Amino acid sequence: MKGVYVFLADGFEDIEALATVDVLRRGGVDVTTVSVTDDLVVTSSHGIPVCADIAAAEFLDGESEADFLVFPGGMPGTKNLAATPWLIELMNAHYAAGGSVAAICAAPGFVLSQLDGIAGTRFTAFEGCQGPSVEAGGIYVPEGVVRDGRVITGRGAGWAIPFGLEILAAIQGPEKAAAVKAGLML
Repeated sequence: MKGVYVFLADGFEDIEALATVDVLRRGGVDVTTVSVTDDLVVTSSHGIPVCADIAAAEFLDGESEADFLVFPGGMPGTKNLAATPWLIELMNAHYAAGGSVAAICAAPGFVLSQLDGIAGTRFTAFEGCQGPSVEAGGIYVPEGVVRDGRVITGRGAGWAIPFGLEILAAIQGPEKAAAVKAGLML
């Protein structure tokens, strides 16, 4: 297991980022939160400052192999992620090398629309944010969580825990995801 990177930009959706991190860490996954700027403190869409594990410069200077790259939604966080050229390059290189990606809420529409290979991939997104990925050839399905090959997407904040569990199942297996789910009393 290589671990997971969760990318945070100012305006990220609190629940989508932190519930996903929590679920994965409960499942024994090495998760690193990454600020897409050189400031460790990233402010959520609800004004909550969160200290990322590492900032962009440290991430770019270090080892970046991972099982999954995760992109939370939220506004303007999603648009800030989508407008970060090094992040989009990294996502495409990671996916081309066989890595997996996960995005929730608006991120499947705005970030994954820039993924080479999104054409023909089933995905979900926050209602009204699916357009860019549909235009890129993605197949929108209005479900809570969708897994299609190496792409996992979630619909919105209310689906953050099932989204995290789906990523966990992809990395550690369905038994581990079921154990974490039971521990959460879901």
